[in-house]
Amino acid sequence: MMSMDEQAALMTGSLEHLQVPLDFEEFFETERERLFRALLLVTHDSAEAEDLMQEAFVRIWERWDRVAQVEDPVGYLFKTAMNLHRSALRRALTAAKRSLRPPAGRDPFDEVADRDEAVRSLALLTPRQRAAVVVTELLGYSSEEAGAILGVRPGTVRTLTSQARATLLAWKEPDDD
Repeated sequence: MMSMDEQAALMTGSLEHLQVPLDFEEFFETERERLFRALLLVTHDSAEAEDLMQEAFVRIWERWDRVAQVEDPVGYLFKTAMNLHRSALRRALTAAKRSLRPPAGRDPFDEVADRDEAVRSLALLTPRQRAAVVVTELLGYSSEEAGAILGVRPGTVRTLTSQARATLLAWKEPDDD
């Protein structure tokens, strides 16, 4: 029974790749073109095939002292290259899932509901109370600064803001009747 490498060798007409090379350079020269062609068929992209081929050979070179001793270093090379390809596919799939996932954030319907509630609650206030709340709470000015903006004393701003809070609190609380 012939191995897959022997069958492939018979189809290509050469058996030289079945002999274990003595050094890495010879191994590289013997298998470089075959690995590139196989990866090109798998990836359909010459740049990606080249990158995968180079990475596979680098990994084999880093472990050459052990790889040269295995029963089938060529098979080990091809397995390494295919594993690299599968890893790249998994990384691409993970990245695609992340980019297609809606961003974590607030629900737009909740934002609309909050805005509607804010507009309706501000409509309950007198124009002066509304102005005091907007300048102090929304815009973040102090009572002194808000007084200068609104043309009233700082104490008046604090009183208007306090009255506005009391009105909004009463509106928010459910009726106990």
